[in-house]
Amino acid sequence: MSREQEVVEACPAELFIAGKWRAAEGGKTLAVEDPSTGTTLCEVADASPADGLAALDAAVEAQADWAATPPRERGEILRRTYELMTERADDLALLMTLEMGKPVAESKAEIAYASEFFRWFAEEAVRIDGGYQVAPNGKGRFLVMRQPVGPCLLITPWNFPAAMGARKIGPAVAAGCTMVIKPAAQTPLSMLKLADLMTEAGLPPGVLNVITTSDSGGVMEPLIRDGRSRKLSFTGSTPVGQKLIEQSAEQVLRTSMELGGNAPFLVFEDADLDQAVAGAMLAKMRNGGEACTAANRIYVHSSLMDEFATRLTERMSALTVGRGTEDGVDLGPLIDAKQRDKVKELVEDAVGRGARVLTGGTVAEGNGYFYPPTVLADVPKTARLQKEEIFGPVAPLTAFDTEDEAVAMANDTEFGLVSYLFTKDVNRALRVSERLESGMVGLNQGIVSNPAAPFGGVKHSGLGREGGPVGIDEYLEIKYIAVAQD
Repeated sequence: MSREQEVVEACPAELFIAGKWRAAEGGKTLAVEDPSTGTTLCEVADASPADGLAALDAAVEAQADWAATPPRERGEILRRTYELMTERADDLALLMTLEMGKPVAESKAEIAYASEFFRWFAEEAVRIDGGYQVAPNGKGRFLVMRQPVGPCLLITPWNFPAAMGARKIGPAVAAGCTMVIKPAAQTPLSMLKLADLMTEAGLPPGVLNVITTSDSGGVMEPLIRDGRSRKLSFTGSTPVGQKLIEQSAEQVLRTSMELGGNAPFLVFEDADLDQAVAGAMLAKMRNGGEACTAANRIYVHSSLMDEFATRLTERMSALTVGRGTEDGVDLGPLIDAKQRDKVKELVEDAVGRGARVLTGGTVAEGNGYFYPPTVLADVPKTARLQKEEIFGPVAPLTAFDTEDEAVAMANDTEFGLVSYLFTKDVNRALRVSERLESGMVGLNQGIVSNPAAPFGGVKHSGLGREGGPVGIDEYLEIKYIAVAQD
């Protein structure tokens, strides 16, 4: 048996409800595909609506005891989970690569990033505070406490199958909330394995329940409308997020929404070109471009455009494409045929409107869902990829002449997750950062994600923040107690 087979077979494949692994209703299963070959890796349980309700039952039953668990104990469970993930990073990274496609080195980086959420919120668990205040008229006292919001529904995407779950589970555990989590059907294995590790770390039954399903809407909508869940946290596309917000309104659920992005990447005439090109490679090619933070619209001052395009094209064309488990591979496949076809369609639309292909631009032949690193020059404003999230290894370049023009183009989108800005002028850096309509700004760097910082966007990119000191606030309610005093 190969190591790949061993890692897959060591991963649970059933639903995790009330601390036990169990088959789906009727024994239904769904196939998990290797996107680099198009073949089936394994099959996991395919939950029904009844299975989903059983998971919510378990979370509701466990809520009171879990909320009463001392914060230090909750933090220690998170700390042990961090240690287990660090200890077993090689196997966890290989499992992720097999189901998602990214190179093993990137998967290992994601495991490190994901585990940091458990370490960060292990420390935050014991820092949940409150307040004491004398009433303004002196005739009473105000007590303020923060308590767990209650059972939470968590829905995670396929592009970061460990990190997106950890970013939600960490603060929920720290705050004292129980959970039902539904990972994406394309990449359920990382979450199933994480539940296994958290059980080993001492998480009590019912606190974390994992349901895998091919019918996300059919299983999750009844839970959202049930009335016993009190919060919904979702990471995924804006259209799906909008639908979930509508469903959440019925029971007035707390919601956290990390939705789509279409990040602008601005390179001003005084930028350090080496730094800007390196930043563009990070911002564009992290996770093969399948990231909501990916630089999808690259705007370069006209005086630098030719040199920037040449250097970026050299870097992009030098990347090695292949199966993520192979040595020396820089770029793996896209997640599935649907995503590959969308990228192909967006590139063809841009070229049809006048964009020039500097490298790539043609779907690779053979098995798997590969698309080559692609650089497009002279991309017009009318191209669809100026408005739509690409989610692939495509770098569209457009020139600008003035700061106002650059900012206007950057803000000309319904999205507002992250923007990138490269300049040596500190005044411009602050001025433009304030003008950009996004929840985050990468200033002279191509990566903004950090477990110790608040992650989230504005406009159609979502609601709320994950990570940082405010990350736990999303899972806590404030209670005010008015104290009479003679």
